[in-house]
Formats: sequence, structure tokens, C-alpha cells
Amino acid sequence: MLRFTQEHEWLRREGDVVTVGITAHAAEQLGDLVFIELPRVGAKLTQGASAAVVESVKAASDVYAPLDGEVTEINEAVVTNPESVGSDPEGEGWLYRMRLKDPAAFEALMDAAAYAALPK
Repeated sequence: MLRFTQEHEWLRREGDVVTVGITAHAAEQLGDLVFIELPRVGAKLTQGASAAVVESVKAASDVYAPLDGEVTEINEAVVTNPESVGSDPEGEGWLYRMRLKDPAAFEALMDAAAYAALPK
């Protein structure tokens, strides 16, 4: 099940762990990515705080923590191959996984229909 934020991040939940990435819309707006900085495993993230940075030929953008939690894994493949985020942002281009502090908070995020209705 996917959920989305207004900052164009997606989350896929498996138990109390979510996989986080940027949406296809965000990847398209950024253009060709050249650098990605991910949080360290074990980092405690606070909802709304910067968790990662994606840099394209156009600009550098923060990726915000969608919820409170602790980073359990990062996708090293996107660090060495940033363009994979642009080519498959909601699949192989995921950024990190985090254990949610409050798994119920996931349900408060937007579903696909609500995200699609956002003005872009």
C-alpha cells in the first residue's frame, strides 16, 4: 500500500517499516539527478525535517522525513547511480527505509487518489 506527502514523497509500508522515495512527478521536475545524499542508518528522523538531498543539473532539493522514525536501511545503489531515481522513482529508485515511531500515522498520509488530485 502506498501513501504520499504534499512534498512529493511516497511511502510503501511493510509492518512498521516504510520504504521512502520521491514520486515520479518530483523526479520529472528535478530532471537528471547527479548526486544523492542519504541519511545514515540509525538516524532518528522527525517528520518535516530534511532527511536526504537530491541534486540535479537544475537544483538541489531536500527530501523531507514523511513521518517520525529511525532509518533502518539506505539504497546504496542510488548513491552510485543517481539516475536510477529518475528512471524508476517508485521502484528501484527508492531512497531509504525507516521504522516508524507511530505506525498508525501512516494512515493519515494521502492515498494515490488524494495525491493525484493535488495541483501540480
